[in-house]
Amino acid sequence: MVVTIVNQKGGVGKTTTSINLAASIALKGFKTLLIDLDPQGNSTLSFVERHEIDAHGANIFEALVGEKTLADVVMDSSVEHLKLAPATIALAKVESKLMGELDAHFRLKDALASLIHEYDYIVIDTPPTLGMLTVNALVASSHVLIPIQSSYFALEGTDDLLDTIEKVRARPNPDLQILGVVVTLHDKRTLLGKDVLAQISEVFGSKVFDTVITKSVRLEESPAYRESIFSYAPNSSGAMEYYKLSEEVLGRV
Repeated sequence: MVVTIVNQKGGVGKTTTSINLAASIALKGFKTLLIDLDPQGNSTLSFVERHEIDAHGANIFEALVGEKTLADVVMDSSVEHLKLAPATIALAKVESKLMGELDAHFRLKDALASLIHEYDYIVIDTPPTLGMLTVNALVASSHVLIPIQSSYFALEGTDDLLDTIEKVRARPNPDLQILGVVVTLHDKRTLLGKDVLAQISEVFGSKVFDTVITKSVRLEESPAYRESIFSYAPNSSGAMEYYKLSEEVLGRV
């Protein structure tokens, strides 16, 4: 299973969901690969130091432009059973580098072909755009997971996202499925939070996961210490919620 975490809006918990979902699946003993397709590299820096990436000498940009294989790029993370395909700011050059190439949207899928069978689960973190990197992720994936922030403008831009998914489904990847929608950064104490949750459920119905990720200081802090929530604050609400989410994800596939 290859699952892309996608939403073109920033600040909705994509990276938090990517790193903690991947870590939770790996902690269950499954061989897991986390691919960071965001030029900001926040998923990468949640597990390894920048000097470790430099010493490793390869990143996902080089795999996409054909300079390295994906096997060359993959490195160990701080979590057992979890490997990482790291990102650097070089990824920002992908659009200009691949513009006009007939296979531009298939680069990640082609790169994955040689080692996809080595992993039980692959999780892809994407940038907050619907550009070439996100489309590459969608073309290479079997499933999409959409985090939506519990806020007033939660559903703004959702139509564009669903339209992009349908376009990818129409031609390059007809097997792509929406795995589900997870509500993030939820404040259950507020009336607004409850209203937004109801709105999201009305739009997406059974696709909405039962697990809701609430606002948590521990979730915000853990990446700074190069840890997932499960090692940084194993008894926190964030750890329990992402554990439950991983159970739901595995149950759906």
